[in-house]
Amino acid sequence: MISRLILLSIIALAMSCSTKKEVDNGKLKVLSTTGMLHDAVLNIGGDLVESSAIMGPGVDPHLYKATQGDLSRLREADIVVYNGLKLEGKMEDILEKLGKTKPTFPAAKSIPDSILLNAVNYQNAFDPHIWFDVSLWSTAVQEISKQLQAINPENAEVYKANSRSYLSALDTLDTYVRQRIQEIPPTQRVLVTAHDAFGYFGRAYGIEVKGLQGISTVSDFGLKDIAELTDLIISKDIKAIFVETSVSDKAIKAVISGCEGKGHQVEIGGYLYSDAMGEFGTTEGTYIGMVKANVDLIVEALK
Repeated sequence: MISRLILLSIIALAMSCSTKKEVDNGKLKVLSTTGMLHDAVLNIGGDLVESSAIMGPGVDPHLYKATQGDLSRLREADIVVYNGLKLEGKMEDILEKLGKTKPTFPAAKSIPDSILLNAVNYQNAFDPHIWFDVSLWSTAVQEISKQLQAINPENAEVYKANSRSYLSALDTLDTYVRQRIQEIPPTQRVLVTAHDAFGYFGRAYGIEVKGLQGISTVSDFGLKDIAELTDLIISKDIKAIFVETSVSDKAIKAVISGCEGKGHQVEIGGYLYSDAMGEFGTTEGTYIGMVKANVDLIVEALK
């Protein structure tokens, strides 16, 4: 649990911040929680922003705790962007309070509840993994663009133009994903992963998704969960299941052992990027590169 001292410190640091800020040295300082948001900010803001992310490659946002080192970054940022929908579970209270004194907003705020997936076993909660449906992520991108325009209106036209270009690239990406998934035989379109991060992906692109854990890696799994998933894999003759770069492989290895115990061989199809992207500066360290890498891996392992 985040200490009360850290929470009070963050609020105190933000008290001097106004709801509108001038751009210092030609750069609007934008701090995002995740790499996916950071990448969106870069594509929308271009040379007008100084963008950074709190959580780097391989970091699980469900478990992340704010540190003393985050305080100065939150203080110095002109605007703070987070996913919302309880993705940043241990930070969300801090971010919501910070929003009362500093431009801080969830990128998911403009997505209607009616098109969000309900979180299984979590009352009054939605699945936060919206970036796995590219068209849904485009809505979050538009929200980020809207907020950047509001805080820095003198450069609004630049943000609008950059957004149009990036949204066009996302439309192309969405088409790419749909075409690639069609290469998998219909009976083999089953994606088994460590936790239930790919629900939007499954709904958008017509692939059945099964995760051993729930939407949050905080949730536990037991022998019953392993047995049920093992039976599913055997009944559908699934060839490969997947590990996630930001989640321990313990769960998936337990499923593989369960399958072997029943005489069924299943392989690890590879490591998928789920709650974090690849290393910054690499193709997989961009949103488009991450999605393509995941889809290519899934298709090659299952077809």
